[in-house]
Amino acid sequence: MLQSIDWLWLLHPVLAVAVVYPLLGMVLRLGYQARDRRINQTKLPPTVGRDHADLGRWLAAAVVAIVLLALAVVILSGHPLAAFPGGLPRLALVLLVLLGSSLALVLLWRAKSPAYRACFSLLCWAGVITLGLQGEVYRLGDNPFQGAFWQSHFWGGAGLTGLMLFSVAGRPEISRHLRWRRLHVSANLLATLIFLAQAISGTRDLLEIPLNWQKPAIQACDYQRNTCPVSPASAPSP
Repeated sequence: MLQSIDWLWLLHPVLAVAVVYPLLGMVLRLGYQARDRRINQTKLPPTVGRDHADLGRWLAAAVVAIVLLALAVVILSGHPLAAFPGGLPRLALVLLVLLGSSLALVLLWRAKSPAYRACFSLLCWAGVITLGLQGEVYRLGDNPFQGAFWQSHFWGGAGLTGLMLFSVAGRPEISRHLRWRRLHVSANLLATLIFLAQAISGTRDLLEIPLNWQKPAIQACDYQRNTCPVSPASAPSP
């Protein structure tokens, strides 16, 4: 049976399905129409480019926001706050990074200067990676020279977050310069592939991460041999 903490853990996938992926479909559709209108001079509304950019900003903000939400839930719910590993100093540091990343996202949304946009996007991305490197966050591996790293849902999300922040930070340049537009298209194609991979790895992780009341038993299993200890009640009678 799901407990309150399990419902909190479900917020991230629920928001991804209900908000992010519908927005992704609309952004991709408008992006294709904007490119088609510009290159082939098709009879499409002149607002498709602006609509694509506006919805793209909302998509990027939604991606970063639910990643920060997921990291906050995983880190802060992993232990009772009174017994938080590292004590009050680490807890305060985690909260400070979380708040700073959220503030950087808001300031990036409002910034006009290229230097400020670059600074706030990098600060936000650094905050996401710093939170993701905490021990409570589920990761398959941290070594990019191993296959587990590239299959990790977190590292895929970290790369996707960086691409989304780049799109928001470079929006004025993308609308003015052809070279930036080409870079933006390439980044969006890569982001689309990562979105697909995230849907697969996220579903896989939902199967691998146990419910809160199941964790003591699951953590006693041997993941190398794919075996779990047999309880006395379930052991076969002699």
